[in-house]
Parts: sequence; C-alpha cells; structure tokens
Amino acid sequence: MEETDRSRAFAKDVKRIVVKVGTAVVTGKGGRLALGRLGALCEQLAELNSDGFEVILVTSGAVGLGRQRLRYRQMINSSFADLQKPQSELDGKACAGVGQSSLMAYYETMFDQLDVTAAQLLVNDSSFRDKDFRKQLSETVKSMLDLSVIPIFNENDAISTRRAPYQDSSGIFWDNDSLAALLALELKADLLILLSDVEGLYTGPPSDPDSKLIHTFIKEKHQDEITFGDKSRLGRGGMTAKVKAAVNAAYAGIPVIITSGFSTENIDKVLRGLRVGTLFHQDARQWAPVTDSNARDMAVAARESSRKLQALSSEDRKQILYDVADALEANEETIRAENELDVAAAQEAGLGESMVARLVMTPAKISSLAASVRKLADMEDPIGRVLKKTEVADGLVLEKTSSPLGVLLIVFESRPDALVQIASLAIRSGNGLLLKGGKEARRSNAILHKVITDAIPETVGGKLIGLVTSREEIPDLLKLDDVIDLVIPRGSNKLVSQIKSTTKIPVLGHADGICHVYVDKACNLDMAKRIVSDSKLDYPAACNAMETLLVHKDLEQNAFLNELIFVLQNNGVTLYGGPKASKILNIPEAPSFNREYCSKACTVEVVDDVYAAIDHIHRHGSAHTDCIVTEDAEVAELFLRQVDSAAVFHNASTRFSDGFRFGLGAEVGISTGRIHARGPVGVEGLLTTRWILRGNGQVVDGDNGIAYTHQDIPI
Repeated sequence: MEETDRSRAFAKDVKRIVVKVGTAVVTGKGGRLALGRLGALCEQLAELNSDGFEVILVTSGAVGLGRQRLRYRQMINSSFADLQKPQSELDGKACAGVGQSSLMAYYETMFDQLDVTAAQLLVNDSSFRDKDFRKQLSETVKSMLDLSVIPIFNENDAISTRRAPYQDSSGIFWDNDSLAALLALELKADLLILLSDVEGLYTGPPSDPDSKLIHTFIKEKHQDEITFGDKSRLGRGGMTAKVKAAVNAAYAGIPVIITSGFSTENIDKVLRGLRVGTLFHQDARQWAPVTDSNARDMAVAARESSRKLQALSSEDRKQILYDVADALEANEETIRAENELDVAAAQEAGLGESMVARLVMTPAKISSLAASVRKLADMEDPIGRVLKKTEVADGLVLEKTSSPLGVLLIVFESRPDALVQIASLAIRSGNGLLLKGGKEARRSNAILHKVITDAIPETVGGKLIGLVTSREEIPDLLKLDDVIDLVIPRGSNKLVSQIKSTTKIPVLGHADGICHVYVDKACNLDMAKRIVSDSKLDYPAACNAMETLLVHKDLEQNAFLNELIFVLQNNGVTLYGGPKASKILNIPEAPSFNREYCSKACTVEVVDDVYAAIDHIHRHGSAHTDCIVTEDAEVAELFLRQVDSAAVFHNASTRFSDGFRFGLGAEVGISTGRIHARGPVGVEGLLTTRWILRGNGQVVDGDNGIAYTHQDIPI
C-alpha cells in the first residue's frame, strides 16, 4: 500500500539529490543498453530538474557496454577458425574507454530531447586525496547546478591506477556506489538514491521466497541477519557494495534509499515520502524497535492460535465470549479514561465533529458492546455445522460443513468499538485476527485489545488477536497471501481503494456509503419525515446514514417537499441540491452526487418517478443501503426488486443496515461486493466450507464397480 511513511518525512525538505544507477539497470541482456529503462530514468531526472531540484547522476555501465561493443568488433574481424579457439578476456580498461563515450553519447541525446543540458565528469580515486581538487569539484558542480545542468559522474576506469576495475577495492572509493556516497558527502546532498535491479535490501537473496524486504535498515538489528547472494551479474559489487556505501553515507548524515531502477516512478515516490525501497538513516534506530516481531510472525501466531481455538468444545468457545463481555464491563473506567485521552487529542488536533463522534466510548456504548458479545455467544455454534449431506454411493457419505476462513486482517479507522465487534466475531467464528486501527484511537484500541486478549485462556493464547501498531507494517502484511486469508478494510474510500490495489489477498468491504432515501408520491408524510430524519440524524457519521434524499416531483406541488426539508434544516442539516432541487429550494448546488458527507449534511434532488429514482441510485450510489417510502405496494416491490444494492428497504430507516440490528450479533464490516458475502457481514461471512467424506474402503478404479446414487440425506 502506497502511503506516506513517517520515517521518510525528511523527503519534503530535499533539494539536492545524488542518483546512482547500477550496471544491471543501465544494461539489458547481452550488455546492450536498456534503452527503455534509461529513457524513463532521464525523463524522471529531467522532470525533477524542471521542478527545481538539483540533480547529480552517478552512472555505471561503461565497462559492460564497452565489453559488448568490443566483443562484437572482435567477432566480425575474426575468421571462422579464430572463433573456434578459446577467446581471451577483454581488457577492462579498454572496455571502460570504449563504453564511456557510448554511454555519455546516449545521455546527451536523451537529455537534449528533453531540453536539459548534461555534463560529463570523470574522476579517479587518487584525485580525492587532493584538497584543492575537492574544493574545485564543489565549486564546479555548484556552478552547473545553478545553471540547471545535470552533472553525470563516473569513475574514469580507463586510466585508473587500479589493477582492474573488478579486482581492486582499495582506495578512498572502490566502485560507483562508494563514489556516489563520497560525492553525496562532498557536495552536501540532501539525499542519495541507489538504483538497483531489486526492490531494496532483503534479509536474504531476493530469489529466496523466505527473504523479506527491509524497509528501514537498523544496523543493530540487521547487520547480523542479512545473507547476501551473488554479486551483480554485470557490475562490480552488487548489493554488498550498495549496503556498505549506504551505511557509510547514512551514518555521516546523508539519508540513503536503495530501490529498484526498473520502476518508472520510484524516484518520484521516494521524494513524496512513500514507503519504497530500503531507507538508511542515522536516526533509524529511533523509528523501529530492534526486537519487534515481524508481520509474518504475527500472522503465523494468529493462525496457530486459531487452530487451538477450533479444537475447543463449543461450550468453551462460548465461555471465552462471556469472559470478554464481563471484562469489558469490569474495565469500563479504564477503557473510558484511555478513550478520553484519544478524544481530547483529536479535538486538540482539530479533527472534524464526525471523526470525534466515532471515537467516543460512552458507558452506554460499552454496555451495548458487552451485550452484543453475549448475544454472539448465545447464537448457534457456527463451526462444523453440516450444511448438506449426500450419499455418493452405497456406504459412501459426503458432508458439506462450515469452517473458519483462517486468518483475517482488518484495517479500520477511528472507531474503537469496531475492535470489540471484530474481535468477538473472530472468536465466535474460530478465526485468527490481525487488527490495525486508526492512530486517532491508539490508546483506546490498545486498552481494548489488552482487555480482550487477557480474557482468552492460555490454552488458546492472546496471539489469536494481534494488534498492529504501526501503519508501516501494513504493506508487509498485505503481501502475506500465503498466511492471511481475507482483508476487510473499514474506512474511507481512499483506504479501501489503496488496499484493493496493493494486495493479492481477497478484500471484502465497501469504499463508500452513499445511501439514498426515495420518498414516493404515495408516501405517508409523517412516516416519511420520521424515516428521513432518523436516516440522517440518528448517527450522521455512520456508513448507513442517508446521504441523498430523492423526492418525487409531485411532492413539490402539494408542499410535502418543503415539510421534509424543514425537518432536516430545523435539526441543523446543511442541504445541497441537485440541478432541480437547488433551483426549487434555493440551496447551493452539490458539486457531485457521488458524495459521502459523514456529517449533518446531505444532497437533495427531485425526480420524475420511481424509475428515475432507481436510475439515479444506480448511477450515483455505492450499492450499500437504499430505501423507498411509499404506501403503493406495487411501486415498493418494483424498487425492492430492481435496486441492485446490498440492502434495500421499504418504509424503514437506512440505519437498520447493521449486523447487530439484523440479529447477527455484531458485524465485521459491510460488503458491497457480490462474491462471498454482501451487506452486513456477521459470523457466517467469516466462514467457508469443507467437504467431509466417510467411506469403508471404496476406490475409484476408473469408476468400475461402483454405483453412484447421489441421494440427499436429511440433516
């Protein structure tokens, strides 16, 4: 999930950047230039240059490119007999000389096309021993940057005093990675970006499926954990050299990020503070505890605990929920004290009224949560229920049974009561659970998690429910499609969309709650006023609150429309109109019908009839919950049949679209999708099925000698 990482906050102040591009990025198969990648890189650098950044490029690739050109020349100048003989290794310095001119010619051509001036600077290790050289270098580069010129550095391998470019690692710098680090220090850069052929630094070889990407390198934690694979297939040092250069620069005060040069947007993402690649920073130790368990460990622990939970008897699982409910009530004062700190911090931070309202944990809400947990406990055990029973053949009986999904990852914003609902549903359904709540409810979530996990017996273990405390862990969790079985995001459209676009794990949820109430011409006005008022005002911040009021055009003529509007305005609701309603009611026109206010505001529009209402809902709704208010049974049935939403109501408030009110005990979220579960998702939505086959020695044997009966057996 692409999101701003607090450890990358420094990126907003970056002005001078050193970008080092490795040989594996510059060249493709056979040592030829990777024209597409290099072109994309030049475009990125040119854009940064035009945006006012000071860009310095350090490039590898000259030796590899020169070797490819000289081999080609050697081949066409050789006889067939010569080609049959063993070919001697080409001189690395000659390769460097030939390749450097070709590489620079390409950069000049590309940057000319992009209306950018580039300059070549070849340096040697020995030059940096001269103080005057370093001073002149800084002055020259400053002059170039002031003129918006992009300096392009490379080690002058052709005349280097090293024995060979790939064999001698002595000196002040020993390859282009260490040269880039040295230049970042000498030229006082704000950031060094090392572009590689992999996403960043891994705990082992990137090809190893057990290797994990390290987002922030912490020397005390990672230096003894990393296992390096082979060095670069083309360059000098590979990842080992990059890490050494990065550590040296970072601990000297220059932030470094190693990331992939194969992505056309990674440099831009780095500068936007997004979590890409591996960050090296002198303050990294402050941002991540050395002993934190990683995302996979947390998910695996939740799965192991869920299996222990499933092995308990139905009564034992029920008792856990009773204990959780008792613990919530017993710890009410502690919960409220922590919650009040969250609410105060939210108000001080200037969060909106609806956001603060979602945070508040009143005594009534805690009592209601405990009641919902007990209701869940009293429901029929959902695990292992026989859903279908079939006699496949004589003595061969097949059962379709309910079964937990496995491990759930729930990401939710603001509402700490959601944690209780979700955790109790996970316990009842036998699932492991990982929770990530919004930072606004950090204290509330922490105390609720502690209260609940303390109530889980040691035979199952508190790790059944893991609390993710850092948003930086979410991208790692979203990659664990082999351990996590379902992701349920509860929150903003942006949150849900980000998660859906960044994971292979199935996602269940809804992005918006644009709920409609259509008041038909055949309505009971008093009923309509009650339903409209309740749908908007009972809890304006809820996803099942009315966001758009549609009114039949005939109600304008008999003054019913004005009465409906008066009810809303008299209760402090800000109204916005569609093209028709804004003129009729003299209210501001809504910029869009696709708006979820989550506050005391809504959109009003006048429609011709029920068909126009249905069409409006399909074009602008979110398939969450929609309602019709009418006394015409035929019109009501038409609306109920044709509106394609997860919940469709007749003469009832949209606020009834809730797992507890539906009798589900609680809900883990509301799904507007059409696969697996739809509408409020309770226990049943967290289950899948298994097939149990019982026989007495039957074999298939090409289906010979077995008579299939396929008879349903009463359950």
